[in-house]
Amino acid sequence: MDKEALISELTFKAVRSSGSGGQNVNKVATKVVLYFDLEQTTIFSEADKERLQQFFKNRLNKQGVLVLDSDESRSQFRNKTLVTQRFLKLITEGLKEDKERKPTKVPKAVKRKRLETKRKRSEKKANRKKPDID
Repeated sequence: MDKEALISELTFKAVRSSGSGGQNVNKVATKVVLYFDLEQTTIFSEADKERLQQFFKNRLNKQGVLVLDSDESRSQFRNKTLVTQRFLKLITEGLKEDKERKPTKVPKAVKRKRLETKRKRSEKKANRKKPDID
């Protein structure tokens, strides 16, 4: 995955933030919104697009665009950096292939130990009962 080519396909928009900043927040657009059109991208293969679509199924809008935003910082540049890092991390996570699970057997020693403790617990509870005198 070529990060530079991927970043070149991103669209950024600066909007007014609602975070900390006092009066500054009313006049400076520090919040950064990132848009990534997953359906129109040329970087990923169809299989990768399908995997990412499944990964982002709750985050994509109806047009197939991923929208992320950041208003953590009072600096527009810092917010752009943060949202880009978060985007790249999400893409990497979405493309990661799951490891195939190898089924394993429960060891005989574990089974034996479980049955032994079960038997001991049963004996302990049986010893609490009043003796049966007939």
